[in-house]
Amino acid sequence: MDGTRAAAAGGGRPWGDADDTSDGRERGGGEEEVGEVSLREWLDRPGRAVEAPECLHVFRQVAEAVSVAHAQGVAVGSARPSCFVVSPPFSRVAFIESASGSDASGSDDASEDAEHDAEPPRRAARDGGGRGDKGFPLKSVLAMELNWYTSPEEAQDNGAATFASDVYRLGVLLFELFCSFETLEEKMRAMANLRYRVLPPQLLLKWPKEASFCQLMMHPVPDTRPKMSEVLQSEFLNQSRNSLEEREAALRLREEIEEQELLLDFLLQLQKRKQDIADNLQDTVAFLSSDINEVLHQQSALGQCGNFSIELDKEVSSGTVEDQSDCGSRKRFRPELLAVDMEEHNRSQDECSRTVPSSVLIQESVLSKSSRLMKNFKRLETAYFATRSKLSRQVGNPISSCNQVVKRTTGSAVGTEGSSIDDFALEGHSGRRQRGWMNSFLEGLCRYLSFSQLKVRAELKQCDLLNSSNLVCSVGFDRDKEFFATAGVNKKIKVFEYNMIVNEHRDIHYPVVEMSNRSKLSCICWNSYMKSHIASSDFDGLVQVWDVTRSQVFVEMREHERRVWSVDFSLADPTKLVSGSDDGSVKLWSMNQAGSIGTIRTRANVCSVQFQPDSARSIAIGSADHKIYCYDLRNVRAPYCTLVGHTKTVSYVKYLDASTIVSGSTDNSLKLWDLSMNQARIIDTPVQTFTGHTNTKNFVGLSISDGYIATGSETNEVFVYHKAFPMPVLAYKFNVTDPISGQEIDDQSQFISCVCWRGQSSTLLSANSSGNIKVLQMD
Repeated sequence: MDGTRAAAAGGGRPWGDADDTSDGRERGGGEEEVGEVSLREWLDRPGRAVEAPECLHVFRQVAEAVSVAHAQGVAVGSARPSCFVVSPPFSRVAFIESASGSDASGSDDASEDAEHDAEPPRRAARDGGGRGDKGFPLKSVLAMELNWYTSPEEAQDNGAATFASDVYRLGVLLFELFCSFETLEEKMRAMANLRYRVLPPQLLLKWPKEASFCQLMMHPVPDTRPKMSEVLQSEFLNQSRNSLEEREAALRLREEIEEQELLLDFLLQLQKRKQDIADNLQDTVAFLSSDINEVLHQQSALGQCGNFSIELDKEVSSGTVEDQSDCGSRKRFRPELLAVDMEEHNRSQDECSRTVPSSVLIQESVLSKSSRLMKNFKRLETAYFATRSKLSRQVGNPISSCNQVVKRTTGSAVGTEGSSIDDFALEGHSGRRQRGWMNSFLEGLCRYLSFSQLKVRAELKQCDLLNSSNLVCSVGFDRDKEFFATAGVNKKIKVFEYNMIVNEHRDIHYPVVEMSNRSKLSCICWNSYMKSHIASSDFDGLVQVWDVTRSQVFVEMREHERRVWSVDFSLADPTKLVSGSDDGSVKLWSMNQAGSIGTIRTRANVCSVQFQPDSARSIAIGSADHKIYCYDLRNVRAPYCTLVGHTKTVSYVKYLDASTIVSGSTDNSLKLWDLSMNQARIIDTPVQTFTGHTNTKNFVGLSISDGYIATGSETNEVFVYHKAFPMPVLAYKFNVTDPISGQEIDDQSQFISCVCWRGQSSTLLSANSSGNIKVLQMD
């Protein structure tokens, strides 16, 4: 079992030299959007312009969150800027800190509340690293924020948070939203005066309604302050809602036009190529023309969206969307211009007057992606025809010519969960938008071209990197994506703070927790509910649950007879745990009782197990007999579905959603399976087959995030696929540096051993067989 994968025969999982691994597990939720910042940083960013609609939009969202808590009888207590994050482009606000310990009656101990509420600033100050070169020092501001947002009665009586004190905090927030300061000293003076309800003259003159309401919410007598219902129904808070909604609609419209333009650009190039083929391709040209007409029709409908287009043009002409000094876009294509060479449409400057201003920006965005589109043109072409043929048949509109012009491919694009673009612009102006296979292909194409590279955001530098037994077998993020753990053949579980690794450049990174095991570790999995609990499996057949805060094991499960390769906590029921072993068995465990509560016997080594994401009753099993088995745990005598298609050991199974599975195998492929498309007990046709990476004997990792699939390769590269297309979206090769010469070398013995997305984000944690761990970002 300690040789190559072939030697494992029945499914042993070697990582090169008997050092085996499973990928780290991701957890849904907690998605980190690019550009997302804390409300504190947003307020104090240098040169922030006070725009009333935007400020009121932010304030309304915070007020609504507090109102919801009050309706449930809970005083929030931590309604401060450091406890919220703001996401562009529409300034969406999200609460990131749990409510204070106070209950509806406000009877909690005041000192406990103060200590609880002081914690987020301390952590934020540590994470931020005191950032604020041109703005305010973040650490200093966070240290003072708790005092600014403490109501007079809380400060005087050392009391717990109340509904009235929450309203007081909203008054302070309203003040900060409408007052922008150049220096920290100026801000500190203003906040000190605010304690006595003394407002700056410029605020009283420019925003009299807001200033008056701010003073009312900060009234020293708690009973005099307005209730949350009165805050939400106030005149000044509701007067700007319409203008803000119109702006959001205009931005969404521009995004949809851009996506349609991208699809149109692809289809037009494809049509020009096909028009040069002989008469036997006339049917192909015909249905391409039909699709182009459909896209042009949708574009025309978008262009007639009256107020939205006018608002968009105003933003462009005034420079509020983007400064545009040069019009280098091609002409707008029409059906009668399809035979004209596309380069002619890029050379004429006077065509700027024939297009709407927003199209200039759209064309530039399309052209910026054209090189990647052309590089993969043939593969995209194949995927386009295969997708059209398959999905057209599914909706009862078969294309008779497809069998003549389209060769059978190994896979086709899959239907997605639905377009990410609202239909708001078309519903009232051009009728109901037609949805079909084209929108599915469009979404896949946009997602495929969304990123151009994997860049290194951070590299984990460890003091024992030169240790020969440093291979990382598994990585995973905790519930809140604040910490990640690594485990491997060094018999240690190391826990690192993510922000410390990413934000602080150090010669050596030390783990915040390090726990030693008696045997080599093969897999770890964080509990999605209990933040400090992490399960592990090892080469001695032991399954354990660790308490990270105490750095010790508190549950041991010793029933497997041989090496355990995979362990997984249920997302739906975090008290349930499942494990798979070389002994051919899958064990179901409960944290609430000793011993396993169920056993599944298979005929081959079990390499991977995972719970269905929304159920604790269904699991998927990857087996050394080249198959995937899906079991209902209420009937473990036989699988309710078997997936057949791999030609070698199935080393990984991952649920993309409740009815879709991605599997990885040492046959150099990943496969996508749709359990809902076939009610038979055996499914032998995958929806998609992904190829491009190399994997013939080692565990190279598998992780899924928002339709993107990451895996490793035995070429020491990380590959990222999107579920819609069989070819890689991105790839990144780990550099190997000769310690003597300092030059990069090609060490063919090294490979990627595990990968793990940071929740549903574009950040990927990856490790290779030498113990090199990097944080990669899709860019």
